[in-house]
Amino acid sequence: MNSKYKFICDPQKRYDFVFLFDVRDGNPNGDPDAGNLPRVDPETMHGLITDVALKRKIRDYVALTRPQEPEYGIFIQSKVALNRLYLDVLYKGIEPPSAVVEEDEELLDFLEKERDEFDFDPETRLLRYIGEGTKIKDILEALKGETEINKDFEAKLKKIAEPLASRIKNLPKVGREKREEVKQEMARLYFDIRMFGAVLTGGTNAGQVRGPVQLTFSRSVDPVLPLDLAITRKAVTKEADRRRKETEMARKPLIPYGLYRAHGFYNPFLAERTGVSKEDLKLFWEALQYLFEFDRSASRGEMAVRGLFVFRHEDKKGNAPAHKLFELVKVRRQESVETPRSFADYMVATPPEGSLDGMGFAGVTLVRLV
Repeated sequence: MNSKYKFICDPQKRYDFVFLFDVRDGNPNGDPDAGNLPRVDPETMHGLITDVALKRKIRDYVALTRPQEPEYGIFIQSKVALNRLYLDVLYKGIEPPSAVVEEDEELLDFLEKERDEFDFDPETRLLRYIGEGTKIKDILEALKGETEINKDFEAKLKKIAEPLASRIKNLPKVGREKREEVKQEMARLYFDIRMFGAVLTGGTNAGQVRGPVQLTFSRSVDPVLPLDLAITRKAVTKEADRRRKETEMARKPLIPYGLYRAHGFYNPFLAERTGVSKEDLKLFWEALQYLFEFDRSASRGEMAVRGLFVFRHEDKKGNAPAHKLFELVKVRRQESVETPRSFADYMVATPPEGSLDGMGFAGVTLVRLV
């Protein structure tokens, strides 16, 4: 760990930071309500990128670089339902509700088809329920899935759902103490919960974990020009269309260039609750530095980090208001440039790295990582 990292990886200190990045000939964050066009403020035409989009890239970086480390899991992902992850922790060490299925060939064949909320062993005929429903109708619907069945077969499935629902009622009651334990364990297992927080509503509803790191929307320094270009593909999708055409049309939204600025905050008091470590902070700063290096996409064009300025406070409660520190990082377009098309068209002015005591911000130190 280099000296700069060491200085800004103390979980007991407060940090505020300015993050600069740009995009050339790409769509940094499409708006699904506007045909996936780049997001803009309609009054000023400044480009916008959501905090969610940046957090997604940080999560992806951690998942990519720390795939085998159990304490660097990512909670917000698409492979497993979030409530499933929550319930796995809640009922860890407790055998899930199960039932032995009668010897019925049609029934056994039906249950052998994979279902997300069930685990079936055809040899023992033991069916385990690992879903989050608690009522007979919920379990029955999960058993049926998308399959259309007749009333007689539904009655067979209901006979399985009834004992499973009954056994769910006998699971240990979850009180406030247990919910707090679950929140702490979830934070220990998942990096993004420790850093950004989460809403844990699965099953017994453990409530909200407030994360110490918060990011603002990113806003472009100057107005951007959203374009929606037509492109063609030398291929067709449907066999019926193959004889009458050789290409298909599509759209590609982008902006020619935009320099974006985001602000971020780290709260050491909330970090104590979620258990943020020095390694967590190091990984977070590292992810911001290399945010776009392993997240290339033709649709996003060329994206690059242009500046990461971190203000460290000696006092845990902070030595200066964040907005006053952010005002020290000034980004201006070069006077001779009318339409910016590269980072070279801008000037970035900041105080020299180091202590800001002489500028009236006693106890604050500026560190530039990029």
